[in-house]
Amino acid sequence: MALGDAKLSLEGVEGQAADVGAQEDHTQRAQWLRAAVLGANDGLVSTASLMMGVGAVKDDPKAMIISGFAGLVAGACSMAIGEFVSVYAQLDIEVAQMKRELRTKGDGAGADRLPSPVQAAAASALAFSLGAVVPLLAAGFISNYKVRLGVVATAASAALVAFGSVGAVLGRAPVGRSCLRVVVGGWAAMAVTFGLMRLFSVSAL
Repeated sequence: MALGDAKLSLEGVEGQAADVGAQEDHTQRAQWLRAAVLGANDGLVSTASLMMGVGAVKDDPKAMIISGFAGLVAGACSMAIGEFVSVYAQLDIEVAQMKRELRTKGDGAGADRLPSPVQAAAASALAFSLGAVVPLLAAGFISNYKVRLGVVATAASAALVAFGSVGAVLGRAPVGRSCLRVVVGGWAAMAVTFGLMRLFSVSAL
């Protein structure tokens, strides 16, 4: 009877450990996905705002596309470098913690759970680029000035709704309020950039 109880207890502990490990893996995947959504949102808002700002000063479609592409490249590089430095600092801390645990307890966390700076940098740059592509594609084939601005704003708004919805689902937040915050924030960024550049253009003239 005692052996049977011990076996059941051991199985219960192993089952709990497996559940905890699965929950940690799910949490890590959700965090990665949410970070990717936020990166894509940053790429979308910054590139769309940059293109709207250039469009406020100059109605040349080539200028808008070049500025948007430059923003994509610069933003993706900045995100990648920032993420690489940040995750590398986290990696140094976790490695130092593992070494302390090995010295004191004789056991430490698995090396397979350590963050990868290169992977984080690549994922951040890719997410930013995917978001930045949206306004570039929207404006790439439209020659009319006013229509081009409207299409960029509309495409950016639709993408913001999509990113806000995904972020809300991953963060288990109300979808409606999350989308509203993301969309209003994106509109504000585009409106402020457009307005200031338009004011600058008029003042310069």
